[in-house]
Amino acid sequence: YVAAVYEHESILSPNPTALVDRQSALELMGRNLDIYEEQVVAAARQGAQIIVFPEDGIHGFNFTRSSIYPYLDFVLHSHSAKWNPCREPYLFNDTEVLQRLSCMALKNKIFLVANLGTKQPCEHTDPHCPSDGRYQFNTNVAFNDDGMLVATYRKHNLYFEYAFDTPPEPDYKLFDTPFAGKFGMFTCFDILFFEPAVNLIRQYNLKQVVYPTAWMNQLPLLSAVEFQQAFATAFNINILAANIHHPTLGMTGSGIYTPVKSYIYHNMESSGGKLIVAEIPVITTDYKTNLEKTLGRVSEKGNEQLPPLFYAEMMYDNFTFVPVWGEKGEVQVCANTLCCYLNYRRALLTDELYALGVFDGLHTVHGTYYVQACALVKCGGLSFSTCGQEVTDATALIDFQLWGNMSTPYIFPLLLTSGITLDFADHMGWKNNHYFMSKNRTSSGLLTASLYGRWYEKD
Repeated sequence: YVAAVYEHESILSPNPTALVDRQSALELMGRNLDIYEEQVVAAARQGAQIIVFPEDGIHGFNFTRSSIYPYLDFVLHSHSAKWNPCREPYLFNDTEVLQRLSCMALKNKIFLVANLGTKQPCEHTDPHCPSDGRYQFNTNVAFNDDGMLVATYRKHNLYFEYAFDTPPEPDYKLFDTPFAGKFGMFTCFDILFFEPAVNLIRQYNLKQVVYPTAWMNQLPLLSAVEFQQAFATAFNINILAANIHHPTLGMTGSGIYTPVKSYIYHNMESSGGKLIVAEIPVITTDYKTNLEKTLGRVSEKGNEQLPPLFYAEMMYDNFTFVPVWGEKGEVQVCANTLCCYLNYRRALLTDELYALGVFDGLHTVHGTYYVQACALVKCGGLSFSTCGQEVTDATALIDFQLWGNMSTPYIFPLLLTSGITLDFADHMGWKNNHYFMSKNRTSSGLLTASLYGRWYEKD
């Protein structure tokens, strides 16, 4: 099928904490919706059957609970009623944004997924009801090619979003399409947690996911395109991921991902939005990785000089590292219960320092979640203290096998190359209670090759 995602440079309110009236809010959102409309037309012209827009793309961000209120549409989250906002605009008040989105889908005969802020009054008898008598949700909406509202999803894992409420229960939201079957949806930070993202995919055996996001890149392990691809690969699904474009805030990185190929956009240099359109296969069967290659084991040679262990902070976590020196070799490094092993050969010796790092513990900055990671990274300079820094360019071409005795089945294989481009591992999977990933000759200089494990039970 043909899918489209749009990385949108949203027009932002100059002062998001100021209180404005509904009319001014609609005016600002209207300017973003005008851009959406152009992109829907362009995507439909290229044959797209579905288009996905980013999180916060219509209203922006950094609001307070009260300042965002005029920007919120009313949405019924109980889906007993079928409603077409374009054809039946009179059914509910404060649905101007939904009406415009619905009409775009209808006029262009395309499935459309967008993110907006929504409100829902609640009774004080409801124990979860906020003191101001209303819920405010960060919401994704999906419309079919007739403009019908077919699914709404309320973001569950909020990322310092004080304007919004967490829904009382996780939403598991799917919608059906004639061209690719069922799609699931979740938003941004949700991708790092079991509920509802992983559970949704497992419970409904989903093969397609739409994913609006407003993601601030963090190298070396959590750049948007890097993690989006790893997620598609780990769960063997297609992901349509739309991010917003604000390079000054570190926000860029969208793509259409299949388990074996990615169409991405990552641009920290220029301004403006970007439409990606790609034809991708509908995944019906499980794509099996080839595990024929046997893994070398690290030899226990007693008399060899072992490279020194050192510690450095990476992604706010205290990683234990070992340097990856010389043209080829085998190294290992352990922390807690996790041991990581690397077998490597460099095509040419360059004066770049690489290191193999391990972390097995609770990550506590900007969110709390348990990580098990084995990471081969290029360091920022030649001293050990630069390992774990954000690096965007590399020249070393490295063949490697990386493996670890992970305690969780949820492993996201990250493979990032020079200029924030992506590569795919040749082989990956489980063997002898170890998860491994191998690659012969990356397409360009290696920035990071990592097994990023999420141990959800220990969150």
